[in-house]
Amino acid sequence: MQPTMAAPPSQVAPARSLPVRFLWFLGPLIATNVLQALSATLNNIYLGQLLGTRAMAAAASFFPLLMFCVAFVIGLGTGASILVGQAWGAKDLEKVLRITATVLLGDALLGITVGLPAMAGIGVLLQWLGTPADILPQATTYARVMLLSLPVMFVYMLAGALLRGIGDTVTPLRTVVIACGVAMTLTPALILGWLGLPPLGVASAAWANLAASMVGVSWLVWHLARRQHPLAWKALRQHLRLDGRILLTTARLGIPTGLFFVTGSLADLALLSLVHRHGSDATAAWGAVNQVMTYVQFPAMSIAMAASIFTAQAIGANRLAEVDRVTRVGLALNLSLTAGFAVLAALAAPQAAALFLKDPAVVALAASLLRITVWGSILFGTASVFTAVMRAAGTVRVPTMISLGCLAFVLVPLGWSLHQAFGLPGIWMSYPSPTPVPACCREPTSMASGGVARSAGSPDSRASVR
Repeated sequence: MQPTMAAPPSQVAPARSLPVRFLWFLGPLIATNVLQALSATLNNIYLGQLLGTRAMAAAASFFPLLMFCVAFVIGLGTGASILVGQAWGAKDLEKVLRITATVLLGDALLGITVGLPAMAGIGVLLQWLGTPADILPQATTYARVMLLSLPVMFVYMLAGALLRGIGDTVTPLRTVVIACGVAMTLTPALILGWLGLPPLGVASAAWANLAASMVGVSWLVWHLARRQHPLAWKALRQHLRLDGRILLTTARLGIPTGLFFVTGSLADLALLSLVHRHGSDATAAWGAVNQVMTYVQFPAMSIAMAASIFTAQAIGANRLAEVDRVTRVGLALNLSLTAGFAVLAALAAPQAAALFLKDPAVVALAASLLRITVWGSILFGTASVFTAVMRAAGTVRVPTMISLGCLAFVLVPLGWSLHQAFGLPGIWMSYPSPTPVPACCREPTSMASGGVARSAGSPDSRASVR
């Protein structure tokens, strides 16, 4: 028996105003992001405090490669949530199930295809990337376990994105609470050998991550079945097959987002090479600023995700006039929430930096740099709302070209030039530079919202998956 098209438990009744629906959607989403970040931070603290600096460095050496893989899953999740949102808005449960089953199966196969072969050659790759010889064995061990976990980790991440696509942000939050609880408990247990468990050294965090992902996915399957959720396994398993059209459309919508994250990471590495010239104190300050900025930008990223999903659902339901209202509400919330976080971070910059640093001189340096760069998060949020709405409306090429162009041809050259002129602070002055994107996106966005009737009915958006 097929599940009905009833709203998931967390979906807000359509009678509520759009700003209220946004806020109900955003609360659990921001909490999910913060909890995941706190879990990762705590795992790093476990490694550094219980095993020492080399263990921390070994895990950190694999992080850029892990983010490279995860970036594309984030992109696929973006594309899948848009397609699911459009189908859900159109009340087409059959299409929702086909999309969900196809992308989950494809995602698991991607994790197997990437992760398992890479386990054999990861040691050589880490050596080629310049991993110091004294941490190479630990880094290789850690990386192999993380690569082993990719299939289940990819499914865990994508399942949350698909649920958010139909407006359910509470179920992913509950899943993350359980998974993070497992990871935060199991990591020190495996490091210290509690309850007779074998001490696994630096690989403890990786094994804990694998176990947490498996527990999270298992609990999610059980929970959805118990609640008779529209995306319960009983309904999904009948649609478990690879649909090339769905996968291609998902990739077309999502890969640009993945490319943005990858390009941003490469740009960060280029600027980090300039920071390294100023010594380890500057590098430590850079790390602290990045940690704080991660939390400051959570509202902006969450608002953009909400704007994308609400736009997709409006297009699917043929409520085209609502797209413009979604854009306006997203921009207003960004100016209030993200700006509020930015002001708080600027006022409490020394205290925020002191959470990660001990040396008063380095804390002062990080605080001064944070006050320079934090304001860029407001412009980043504005750009994110515009591009999210455009992608949800099927306009992919324009925001991708603008975003990648700004990162590659504005951020890095400007960072180098300002570094030459102002030294270390000049690098941070360059970070808001990619955010002329909002100005560049205004006209394309008005075309995607005010004239969305053409986009929504074209093969470039919902019509591409039937």
